[in-house]
Amino acid sequence: MEEHPGSDGTTAKLEARRSSVLGVRVKAYRTARRLTLRQLGDMVGTTASFLSQLERGLSGANTSTLMLIANSLGISVADLFEESEISTHQVLRRAERPALPASKGYRKTLISRRPIQKMEVYSGEFAVGGSTGNLPYTHGDAHEMFLVLRGRMQLTLGGEDFTLEDGDSIEYATSTPHKATNIGTVPAEVLWIIAPPTSGAADLDRYVARTPPTSGPTPTGDGGPAEGSETQ
Repeated sequence: MEEHPGSDGTTAKLEARRSSVLGVRVKAYRTARRLTLRQLGDMVGTTASFLSQLERGLSGANTSTLMLIANSLGISVADLFEESEISTHQVLRRAERPALPASKGYRKTLISRRPIQKMEVYSGEFAVGGSTGNLPYTHGDAHEMFLVLRGRMQLTLGGEDFTLEDGDSIEYATSTPHKATNIGTVPAEVLWIIAPPTSGAADLDRYVARTPPTSGPTPTGDGGPAEGSETQ
């Protein structure tokens, strides 16, 4: 005789197992990130009590909540349900970097995994003539390093202009108005390394995981971080 799902409690057992795995993994990733229940709750927009029940397998969560939890922990939803051993050392593939919406001649991606606590790192790709915006911008009062990986960039700091090429770097306070422009003849790529972080949750939420185009920055649209005034 063919057995139907749930006829002998199989479905209930599977759901219980799924909730148990989910709870164990949420707690493992949360503690690995050194987050309290309240801190994670604030990031997700829920309560510490709800998360405590979730971690103990006493309650479930809808898809949107699971996505928020995974995003806050810097992992994928699939990571929450795998039964393999948990590793906090994960490779972030270039094509999987969360990115800002396309800007004209400029694309910025987030390299640091959330939650960001000690430092944040961003990658910028500039088409020829592309820049971070029409005006210099500031964000907080942290320490920032601007590193050119390839190409020829001009970094405007306050009233000074600096030309940087492959491997060159410069450091400054994020409170100093700054703007980056590709003044070379080929596409350029740079890194911004900031400590302590200056981006809030709303800023980080703008970065969406996607597969970037393979032909360089998309020359359409407008946006990007701190065009004139926004934060990194």
